[in-house]
Parts: sequence; structure tokens; C-alpha cells
Amino acid sequence: MKNSIKKYLETNNHAATLAFFRLAFGLMMSLSLVRFLSYNWVNKFYIEPIFHFTYYGFEFVKPFGTPTYLLFVLALLSSIGIAAGYRYKVASTIFFLSFTYIELMDKTTYLNHYYFISIISFVLIFLPANAYFSLDAYRNPKIAFQKIPRWTTDILKLLLGIVYFYAGLAKLNSDWLFKAMPLKIWLPTNHNLPFIGSLLNQNWVHFAFSWSGMIYDLSIPFLLLYKRTRIFAFVLVVVFHVLTKILFPIGVFPYVMIISSLLFFGSDFHKKCLQYIARILLIKFEVFENGKEKVAAFNTFYKAKIAVLSTFLLFQLTFPFRYLLYPGELFWTEEGFRFSWRVMLMEKAGYTQFTVKDSKTKQEIKVNNGHFLTAFQEKQMAFQPDFILEYAHFLHDYYQKQGIQDPEVYVESYVALNGRLSKPYIDQNINLAKENESFQHKTWILPFNDEIKGF
Repeated sequence: MKNSIKKYLETNNHAATLAFFRLAFGLMMSLSLVRFLSYNWVNKFYIEPIFHFTYYGFEFVKPFGTPTYLLFVLALLSSIGIAAGYRYKVASTIFFLSFTYIELMDKTTYLNHYYFISIISFVLIFLPANAYFSLDAYRNPKIAFQKIPRWTTDILKLLLGIVYFYAGLAKLNSDWLFKAMPLKIWLPTNHNLPFIGSLLNQNWVHFAFSWSGMIYDLSIPFLLLYKRTRIFAFVLVVVFHVLTKILFPIGVFPYVMIISSLLFFGSDFHKKCLQYIARILLIKFEVFENGKEKVAAFNTFYKAKIAVLSTFLLFQLTFPFRYLLYPGELFWTEEGFRFSWRVMLMEKAGYTQFTVKDSKTKQEIKVNNGHFLTAFQEKQMAFQPDFILEYAHFLHDYYQKQGIQDPEVYVESYVALNGRLSKPYIDQNINLAKENESFQHKTWILPFNDEIKGF
């Protein structure tokens, strides 16, 4: 076993594949950040709001006013550095730290593809993605290699496969397969689209989308791995994600997945792409064709790097299943829902009316959430228990400063899930100001009193 692992770690591939991905990833991140800045979303999501919902354990990560723009500029510059392969190790480290900080500033903006980008950018720090077709390799022949360890591209393929396969497993639930929920709610909203709009009201179309989406997610990593089905699989990837982009507002995620799936193609394809880019940019491609092969030196540093990445992969394989440690329906409690590749699986809407009570005088204040939250924040808060708890603590602190003695915070909350009638969500007799966030089950979430079978 040990010899097999060592033999695998010593196997090399052409460096063009990793170089192509580095270039494509860096350019996609650059365009994404330019798009974010051009839409003035930095101000909308991070500067204008007076309150930000934080991740448990990362409460210290917050926006810092107008200088928050500098953080985005730093991420943008580092993404350009990644694309060009210029001071790559520094650029990839800065991008990971700055982008992840951006992601952690407010969990209201959580998206699966932001998490995927953080994961990929972390792994890229440890990979020799600047060994070929990069400014670093051009400037310093000592780090230029034509062949690099095979595992440096396989790890990226595995991470992409996890995203797809786990998303497919999550779709093996009764709401998705036997009720076509939530697609039955979402698809008809696009009825004005040309050609396919009228079909999106049809019940059979809702089920066709649900089942085909599940089959696609579960099978596409294996279809991409197998050479004979790879081109067919890539066509499916393009069709699936272009259609997803048309139907749902999910940003650059479809493009990230399309470009990432090119990792599965042979290095000859990536080399031809880089040669074509070199001709456009008037770069002498022959400079990078040095024939050098990077031989793995199993020293302490290399073993430490392998250990870190192996631990990281183990975490990615197991962490999405942490929901099994919690009682109750996952879609209802959302305990263990985030960071588990449960992509677009539910439609939830909520209503919350907070009441702040003076513990001495018993005077009550009905809270207008609009005084403290943006419309988007309020919408997200209304059906997510950790949001509700954090906001309750904010209200406690705010009204205590206003002279209320030891404020008690109660909430009347109702949530509708996947087309079901709205149900009471939070025990309104619980003083949320006395409840603390933790990894333990939140006992003040009321029972779902229904069942969604599946993973």
C-alpha cells in the first residue's frame, strides 16, 4: 500500500493542464471581482448595512467601512497575478486570504460557489501551477518544468467531483424526486422566456428537470473521467450550466464549473490552448518547452504538504455529512446545511416579529426589522435559525444601550418550506437573548411535523 502511494506520487503529467487551469481560474476571478465592483455590490452588501450576520467562530471578521473596497482591489490584483503566474505563491496566498475574508464578512451572501472558490484557491497555494506558461517560469528557469506530479491536477478533479456527486446525493430526497420541489415553484417564474417559456408551466417538465438534474450530478464526474464519454460529458456540462444560468440568477458559478470541467481533458488539449493564447499575445511558446521533469523529493517539507492536503481532502469528504449528528429535518433546522453542496434544494420563506421586553417593567417594544436590516438581510434571516439568534442578540445589546433593563427578546416566527403551508418555527416562549450559538442542536426550533425522506 505504502509503495503504491509513493509510486503514484512519483507519477508525472504534462504541466500544461495545471497551467491552463491557473490561467482560466485567475481570469474568471478577475472578471467576477470586476463585475462585483461595477454593480456597486461592495457598498450594497458590506458598507450600507448597519449590521452583519457573521459565521460562528468568525465573529471578528467584519467589513471596515469604505476601505473595504481595498480588500476587493487586493483580491482583484492577486487574481491577475495568479492568471499571469507572477509571484504566484504570494498571489495565490493573498487571493485565498482576501477572498475568504470577503466570504466570511456576512453570511447573508453565502453561495456554494464562493465556498468552492475558497477551497480551490487554498489548494492552489500548494501546487506548482507556475511551473509552465507563467511569468515566474519565464523569469526563473529553476522553477520551470514541463512535467509535474500527476496528483497536482488529480486533486482538483477530485474536489470538482465531490461538488457534483454530493450535490447529486442531496437530490435523492422525496421532495426533489417525487414532488419536483422546489423546481415546481421556480421554473414557472421564467414562463416569459422565448421558446421554452410555455413548457416551464408543465408538470412533466418540472419532474424531468428534477430527475435529469439528479442523474447529471451523480454521473458527470465519471463521464468526464472516461475518455470515450468525455466530449459527450463536456457537452452536457455546457448545456446544463448555460440552461442553469438562463433560469436562475447564480452569478459566475456556471462558468466556473464549465471551465473547471476542462481539467479532465488530456494535456495535449491544454497545450494547444496555451499555444493559441501565446500566438495572440505574441509570446514565444518555445521558451517553456524545456523538457524538464519535476522529480518529487520526499523531504520533510514535501511530506508536510502532502499531509496538509490529505487532511484537507478528508475534511471535504466527511464535513458535508455532519448533519447526521443533529436530530430533526435538515431542510427545516438547517443544522449542517451550509458547506455540504446542497445546491438549490429548497424554497423557504419566513415571517418574524421580534418583541423586546424590559425584564423589570415588562414594557414591550415591537421591533421594525427594517430599521436595522436591509430587505435582503431580513429575507434571509426570517427562515434561518442561526440568523434569528444572532439578530436577537443584536437587539438585546441595542435596546440595552437605549436604557431597557436586561432586555428579553422573543420572536413570533413562521416558515413555509417547499410549497407547504407556513408553520410556527421558533418557540415564542424562549428568551433568545439567553440562548447562545454553538454546534449543539437548537432545542428552541419547533418540530417540522413532516418528513422528507432521503440523504
